[in-house]
This record gives sequence, C-alpha cells and structure tokens, in this order.
Amino acid sequence: MTQALSIACVGEAMIELSDNALPDTATLRFAGDTLNAAIYLRRTLGAEHRVSYVTVLGRDGFSDRMVAFIASEGIATDAILRHPDRLPGIYAISVDGAGERSFAYWRDQSAARTLFDPDSGPALDSLAGFDVVYLSGITLAILPEAVRGALLDWIAGYRADGGRFAFDSNYRPRLWGSAGEAREWIERAWRLCDIALPSLDDEMSLFCEPDMAAVLARFAGYAPAVGVLKCGAAGPLPLSACDPAPGVFAPARCVVDTTAAGDSFVGAFLASHLSGAGLAEAMQAGHDLAVRVIGHRGAILPRQS
Repeated sequence: MTQALSIACVGEAMIELSDNALPDTATLRFAGDTLNAAIYLRRTLGAEHRVSYVTVLGRDGFSDRMVAFIASEGIATDAILRHPDRLPGIYAISVDGAGERSFAYWRDQSAARTLFDPDSGPALDSLAGFDVVYLSGITLAILPEAVRGALLDWIAGYRADGGRFAFDSNYRPRLWGSAGEAREWIERAWRLCDIALPSLDDEMSLFCEPDMAAVLARFAGYAPAVGVLKCGAAGPLPLSACDPAPGVFAPARCVVDTTAAGDSFVGAFLASHLSGAGLAEAMQAGHDLAVRVIGHRGAILPRQS
C-alpha cells in the first residue's frame, strides 16, 4: 500500500467570469491553474492522501464563497490565509469557435500577491509539513522578486530534507517584466524540481527553441527524477530518453474549451504517479482526463454523483 501523503498546491485562486449565450451576462466560477490541478488531483487521488490549497484570499463575501467551494471539493483550506484589505483577482474568459481561449485580468493587487510576504503573508515554513509541494510559473510570477527568491531557496532546503517539488512553468508573458526575467526564474525552478511537467508550446516560446528536440535536450541537463512533456493533442512524452516511448494517445473527438487542459493533466498525472503507477500509466491518466476536460465548457468538470 502506498504511504499516505500530504500535498500542497500553491498559487492564486481567482474569480472566473465566462460569457453566456445570453448577451451581457456571464457565469461566475472559481479557478486558477494550481487550484484546477488541486481539484483534479483530489478527485483522482485515493482518500488516504491529503491535498491542501495554499493561497491568500480576502475577508469579503466572494472569498468566503471561494473557500467554501474549495472545501466542497475535499481540499483542505486550513493553509489559506485571509488578508484584511485585499480581494481575490478576477479574470474574464472568451472562447472562439475552435475552443481556444482569450483572457482579460484584474489581478495586480490581488490578495494572493502577498503569499509568503514576510510582513503579512504565510511563513514559508508553513509548507514544511507537506510531502510534496506543487506550484507553477504563475505562482512565481505574481510574487515580488525577493519573495520569489526566498521561496526557491526554501524549496532547495526542503528537498534536501526529503520533500518533493513538482513544477509546471505555465508561462504567461503578461505576468512577467520581460521574457528574460521569466527564463531566469523558471529555469531556476526546473533545476530544483523532482517532478517536471512542462508544456511544449510554453517552453518553445519562452526559451526560443525551434522544436521538440531542442526542448528535450535542454531538459536532459536538468535531469528531474520524473518528467513529462505535455504536447497537446499529440499526447505527452517522457522527458528522459531512458524512459520507454509511450503508446499512441487518442486525440479529443470534440474540443469545446481548452481551459485547464494542462492543469487537469497535471492533477491526474500526479495522482497516478504518487499512488505508485508507472510513468506510462500516469501519462495515460493525465491525457484521458485532459481529453474529457476540453470537451466541456469551463475549467472544472461537473462532479459526478
């Protein structure tokens, strides 16, 4: 039997507004890359394991509703700090006929930007009790530089003490001062991580690489313990040449909305991998869930009774 694990997913949970068919109306939901991954991780992971979400929200009604939503998914909320003055960020999503999304954001002063702030945020040592810490490039991007550096320094020590660090770059250019800044910090995270979950398009864009071969060659230098390159409809590939090539991954028959495709892959992959499955089985679990998610409008599938 796999040892029971405690997993922290760290980042920004936001209010999501999505267009309705009825003009001038929108549906309000709660989402965010690491929150999406946490939800799918919790849904597909055995009940003996504990999944916590780590963020900062406000003391407003929307924050109250968000905490209740997160808790309703079986995710522990005791590591969510409530800021006295700030509010959660908001984003609006529009989807074109091919299912591709575009976003508008209001997040510059969100409560989550005070994560691990030495004056008002949770202490870094609040992560010390977890067996696995998962975060993304978006998590890094919203933090001030000094806090970002302190977090990665802390993770280096955490790993030395036996903790495992999982990372997905989720490169969003508008969150960074420059591509050079993003490359510096994301590469630093890749060199630290135990479970690497990059996306091909993000990596080629950020590191100005011409093809998959160049991405794989760079990751060979990082040598994470476990690594998978998410390649969209083509399915994932192992990052290490030592791992056997996977089988053929069936593409989605219907693409409605690609929101959370990568996040759902991460959640299901981590659930399978951390439960002791082999790499090929974990990749299949991630791909299968992502295919289901992109056939549905919105980041989170309705829960099955």
